[in-house]
Amino acid sequence: MKKMAIVCSGGDVSGMNAALKRFVEYCFRRNIEPWFVYDGYEGLIDDRIERATYASVAGIITRGGTKIGSARSKRFMEEHYRKQAIENLDRRGIGALVVLGGDGSFRGMHKLTQESDLAFCGIPATIDNDIAGTEYCLGVDTALNVIKDAVDAIRDTASSFGRAFVIETMGRECGYLALVSALTGGAEMCLIPELPYDLNAYKRDFLKEKEEGRRYFIAIVSEALNASETVAKWFEEEIGIESRVTVLGHIQRGGVTSVHDRLMASRFVTHAIDALLEGRKNSVICYNDGGFEVKTLNDVALSHYQIPDELLNLGKEFGSNC
Repeated sequence: MKKMAIVCSGGDVSGMNAALKRFVEYCFRRNIEPWFVYDGYEGLIDDRIERATYASVAGIITRGGTKIGSARSKRFMEEHYRKQAIENLDRRGIGALVVLGGDGSFRGMHKLTQESDLAFCGIPATIDNDIAGTEYCLGVDTALNVIKDAVDAIRDTASSFGRAFVIETMGRECGYLALVSALTGGAEMCLIPELPYDLNAYKRDFLKEKEEGRRYFIAIVSEALNASETVAKWFEEEIGIESRVTVLGHIQRGGVTSVHDRLMASRFVTHAIDALLEGRKNSVICYNDGGFEVKTLNDVALSHYQIPDELLNLGKEFGSNC
């Protein structure tokens, strides 16, 4: 295996640039020629593929996002576009591809490997942390720290003005970001799709706390519920406290990459390249119980992620005494 490429697909995360840097450096260490695919699978189709050098990754480790761009590609779902992508790789003699992305990106690449001799290895990279088979995805730690900083800042103004703040986090259909942020951010309320909730279950305790001098409340709500405005209205009508909604949005994807994500990026990429060199053609690198393991794509993409029971049990304590 003389040539290997890397591509970022789907939503960007902080840590991708650290992964690109390690990819180039470790490829050269293993006598492999590294290549970049720009702008996700769209770039694979449109032949935006370039050889990478040490200069390509100089100074990028501190930057969030991805230097080579990312995208979601509807065209990649069509066979003739995948054929075009294969031809672009074959023309350069690239026989292996590392994909930073989520399960949708992995399923797309699985199609490509079925239609060619291309070897593929996936690295879970999504702030949603919703990929089955791995307890950690690249970018999650940085996203949680961005949310932590936002919650801490909002608490300052919430306490000053005596308001309830409803903070909406990303996560798609998964409540991981909201749950961990609520547990570590000292929130009074946490609403996620994995746990049923009843706003009235909070009412008695919140009113009592308000009578005893509490001036503010912090509620963290997963975007999957589409309930932030409803919760804010509930605070005003049922608790009698002025409320505001803060939708954190895409700031959760950016920011300076944390030390943990930089280290995880390096470790993920190292295991991915080693797996490809060992002949693992259609696999995903997963992280569980403090260690890495190589799983087949079927083990990952065909299963549904679930938040660990230990975290869910902690989440059940929100409102449990109301």
